Amino acid sequence: METNKVKQIHSFGQSIWLDFIDREIMSSGKLQKLIDADGVRGVTSNPAIFEKAITSSSDYDADIRKLSDSDKTNEEIFFGLAIEDIKNATDLFKGIYDESKGVDGYVSLEVSPFLALDAEGTAKQAEELWKAVDRKNVMIKIPGTKPGLQAIRQSIGKGININVTLLFGLPRYEEVAEAYIAGLEDHLAAGHNIGHISSVASFFLSRIDVLVDPLLDEKSLGDLKGEVAIASAKKAYEIYKRVFSGPRWEALAAKGAKVQRLLWASTSSKNPAFKDTKYVEALIGADTVDTVPLETIEAFRDHGIAANVLEDGLDKATETLDRLKAAGIDLDKLTQQLEDEGIDKFNKPFEKLLNAIEDQKTKV
Repeated sequence: METNKVKQIHSFGQSIWLDFIDREIMSSGKLQKLIDADGVRGVTSNPAIFEKAITSSSDYDADIRKLSDSDKTNEEIFFGLAIEDIKNATDLFKGIYDESKGVDGYVSLEVSPFLALDAEGTAKQAEELWKAVDRKNVMIKIPGTKPGLQAIRQSIGKGININVTLLFGLPRYEEVAEAYIAGLEDHLAAGHNIGHISSVASFFLSRIDVLVDPLLDEKSLGDLKGEVAIASAKKAYEIYKRVFSGPRWEALAAKGAKVQRLLWASTSSKNPAFKDTKYVEALIGADTVDTVPLETIEAFRDHGIAANVLEDGLDKATETLDRLKAAGIDLDKLTQQLEDEGIDKFNKPFEKLLNAIEDQKTKV
């Protein structure tokens, strides 16, 4: 019997998490099948995923009506629904969490996207959601904005598992890794164990190419189309290996600290000219996570190629970014634009979701 292609990825030290959640995938047994057959080892969610889940099915209607009898706001009603789903998913992944000794088996729940630029509000809600889910294998998602850095350090300092989301640029990624390490040091200094704390830094891929590729022809760099995001990710992995080594890190590792793994996000190909498994195939390597939409998992299961390639072509990755800079393309400015747009891309579905809850409340 042929080895499952998705499962093969795990043999190279990378964990595949599903970038999707709804009640039907859990109640039907589909999620359990993905765990068993494809070796899926975690789940990520975001406001857009929950908006689709809640507005495209009737699975949540009765709970919305029940929760609307209270004095809860629409946002509180949403988090009530989401927390129930997250709890059920964490229970499905508990075996993987236990077997991997806390490396995998995580399910992510994001703070309100309205808080993306509010450090104090983000940290407060992260703690509230952490306590409400009350599972060791939940991760609270905090966007890696400039204000988010403070919230990340504060949350790690309280022993909360954090998935840092919306990362596009290399300087910001390094700041996020620093915030994680500082948070571990804070937690340790307060007299706590740190071995249970887990975190990932979610580096977004295909959106980089969607923004950069149209600029390349203007600069006679057409040969770099579809390559900038992958080059950035490879350079991020270089930063990861540097940051999580040396005396400062080794002192924490001696106390049981886990590295903050890089997680590849936005891994579906947005350009139909690219292979639909392009971003998954290009970045398979040790001590990383790839969160993948269901359709991309199905595509990889059918025709993906699993190989340990993450550290291949590092010279080419450096050259790619150098050529952009020489041509006057400011990648730092573009990745800041992507961060700003990313916040908006989560705010809009969240607003739509809250409006849908309001509409549902009025139905008998």
